[in-house]
Amino acid sequence: MSAASLPRRRVAEPIVWRQVARVALAAALLAAVVLAWQLLVSAPAHAVDPPTDPTPPAQPGTGGVNVTINGINGQPSSAIVTLLAVTLLSVAPALLLMMTSFTKIFVVLAMARNALGLPSVPPNQVLAGLALFLSLFIMSPTLVDINNAAVQPFLAGHLDVNAAFAAAGNPLRHFMLPQTREADIALMTRAANRANPADPASVPMLTLIPAFMISELRSAFIIGFVIFIPFLVIDLVVSSALMSMGMMMLPPVMISLPFKVLLFILVDGWGLIITALVRSYTGAG
Repeated sequence: MSAASLPRRRVAEPIVWRQVARVALAAALLAAVVLAWQLLVSAPAHAVDPPTDPTPPAQPGTGGVNVTINGINGQPSSAIVTLLAVTLLSVAPALLLMMTSFTKIFVVLAMARNALGLPSVPPNQVLAGLALFLSLFIMSPTLVDINNAAVQPFLAGHLDVNAAFAAAGNPLRHFMLPQTREADIALMTRAANRANPADPASVPMLTLIPAFMISELRSAFIIGFVIFIPFLVIDLVVSSALMSMGMMMLPPVMISLPFKVLLFILVDGWGLIITALVRSYTGAG
């Protein structure tokens, strides 16, 4: 073999191997196609069951939507209790002003402060806090009755929502009726164009609540007027003394204020006012 023929053989060998690889790949693809065809032909045909007709329900529904608010054993669910609690908290300020002794106590304390000549001492926050705790003290028997008659039976599942609200309204009615004047009830009844109630128990709450507030404001202003009288006398005496001495340019308030504060301390003014307010609801002495 000559040296000139070696390069030709080396060039021809890659071409031959490529052809052999193509033939092998074509044979493998042909064998895979044949095998897949045999599997499809030899596979058994699955029987398809015909669909069954739907069965009608045992008890056809009426098409309405029912919402159950009670949980186990008839007790209200925690979600309903939470919703009612949030609702009561949102309307608590209105209930506190309209159906308790808070309004009367706060007005009387504010008028006593103005009678002393101290428009900002004690501040409103202090007076509101004192009125709130005095209201809780006065309303404690009513709140206990509401808890025993409405709240606990509702939580135990013995009462529904409507019956619980009706049961809670009876103690409030018993508290408000003795503090409400018949003239104020008649005023609100005429304003609503309603017939006169046969007895106090038949007075609707929508009439009793505003009549109770009017009576409370009237009583508060009467007590405030009584508180103003001794301090007004002190102002008149001090003003007359200053005018007699020719000291007309000196404000009488600067001279009368220490005497009014001293008188209020000597007679234990806060104690007398609070005692009078509490007895006006309890009926003692």
